[in-house]
Amino acid sequence: MLRAKEGDDAAFTQLVKAYQDRLTNIFFHLVSSKEAAEDLAQDVFLRIYRARHGYQPTARFSTWLFRIANNLASNSRRSKGRRKEVNLAGSESGPLGVRPQEQLAVEKSGLMPARQLDKQELQAVVQQAMEQLNERQRLAVLLNKYEDMSYEDIGEAMEMSASAVKSLLSRARENLRLALEPYMQLGREAK
Repeated sequence: MLRAKEGDDAAFTQLVKAYQDRLTNIFFHLVSSKEAAEDLAQDVFLRIYRARHGYQPTARFSTWLFRIANNLASNSRRSKGRRKEVNLAGSESGPLGVRPQEQLAVEKSGLMPARQLDKQELQAVVQQAMEQLNERQRLAVLLNKYEDMSYEDIGEAMEMSASAVKSLLSRARENLRLALEPYMQLGREAK
């Protein structure tokens, strides 16, 4: 980042390559849309590029990057809250009712009610549990689990104390445990 600050565009390109996929993944878990996640990640890098001359290395670059990402995610949530979005249920998926693929999926799942969750289903269950967390808990879990950030670094990125992050992660883990416990019991009963 210090080289990018001095005008080295190749150094900035290296930063984008190093963090783009990680950042997009974090945003995807926050907004559940690949396109929106990519747009937000691009916006983070645009802001970093515009602010590069004022960059001060008071913390790790990744901490600064995720602080900007956190602020953008917060702004995105606020603006999304002002817009009304309507999700259609499967039964309302078209003028003729359920699409054939959706109907087939319903019929297939009914054939084997006691089957264990496969990997894709488990991922969907975990994603749903993550979506039940509030935004701050979700971001803290993602930064801790997927970015391997310390409590101090997460606190810096989220503008919280390390002890507040520890408490936030503890509540998030408890909420995840409660949300996932019925699925884990189902898996044990099936064995």
